[in-house]
Amino acid sequence: MDKNSFHKLLAFGVERGVSDIHFEVGYPPHYRLNGELLGAIRVPPLSAKDTEIIATMILGERQVDFYKPFGEIDVSYSLSGMGRFRASIFRQRGSVGIVMRLIPFDVKSVEDLNLPPVIAEIADSRRGLILITGATGNGKTTTIASIIRYINETRHAHIITIEDPLEYLFEPGKCMIIQRELGSDTESFKDALTAALRQDPDVIMVGEIRDSETAATCLKAAETGHLVISAIHTPDSVSTVQRFVGMFPTDAQDITRDRLGDALQAVISLRLLAGKDSRARIPAVEIMRVTRTIRECIRTGRLNDIPDLISKGRDLYSMQLFDQHLVELTKVGLISVEAAIYASSNPDEFERALNFGE
Repeated sequence: MDKNSFHKLLAFGVERGVSDIHFEVGYPPHYRLNGELLGAIRVPPLSAKDTEIIATMILGERQVDFYKPFGEIDVSYSLSGMGRFRASIFRQRGSVGIVMRLIPFDVKSVEDLNLPPVIAEIADSRRGLILITGATGNGKTTTIASIIRYINETRHAHIITIEDPLEYLFEPGKCMIIQRELGSDTESFKDALTAALRQDPDVIMVGEIRDSETAATCLKAAETGHLVISAIHTPDSVSTVQRFVGMFPTDAQDITRDRLGDALQAVISLRLLAGKDSRARIPAVEIMRVTRTIRECIRTGRLNDIPDLISKGRDLYSMQLFDQHLVELTKVGLISVEAAIYASSNPDEFERALNFGE
């Protein structure tokens, strides 16, 4: 495996619009296209030496001894003129494996991504915390990038992003944008966040909230008049609140609920589904905007009341549950009934709503 062959495999994926490329020992390169994982035709299975060479090319000057245990490595990689990748390098069964997520050069708009228009309205917030949630590969990074693009096009502000690794690169617009990468520009999310508060930011984007230290610093930034945007690996609004509060020690959770209730502006949860024509993936989106009543639910821990409040707030606040959006996507023909039922939170209620036009 030489560099030219490696770049041809990457270019093949970019040209066909794949989301991920897998390099694993014993398999040919595999590409994820519209949610399906497909093996490359006419490419032989990769050897342990092949994956080591690929990892070495990705890492560049960074030296790693692949014959000794090493921690997982996340790093960005560029293919000149075509695209960028977020590469995850790891050990499996004693050999090296690599998964590369394609990051297009172009940052798509909220409209381009078929996201609900209310997301742009949420992005107009001047302070507080906005959380983007969903499983891996369901569009969190792309959605956050579209929000940053919207802010960059609509207001004069100072935006600081803290990422691991850097993913989308933002062009100058109305905003001044600083992008910092863990490892090369800063030691940790917490350190970069603490420093950001002294760097005159209007908007702070944190790639992911992984621990209580990062969560606490995000809360502090939101409480002190900044707009903070970040991601959490949770499936919906209620589990996001539970996960955020659960990062803190038990004796600190009551005060954390109070603080989160005050700071949180919205939770945007994503599930990517196969489009009806099988040529695209369509986002199903749950949106919780934090009204006075929802704030009180968060503060008091009455989270079971939140789904009903989201459902009833659709007309007034443009909120929606996953199943409400799935009904809409099905009726306009973007996704199949089968795909919607599979993705729904409550399949029986979803079918009833679809049949009765609720």
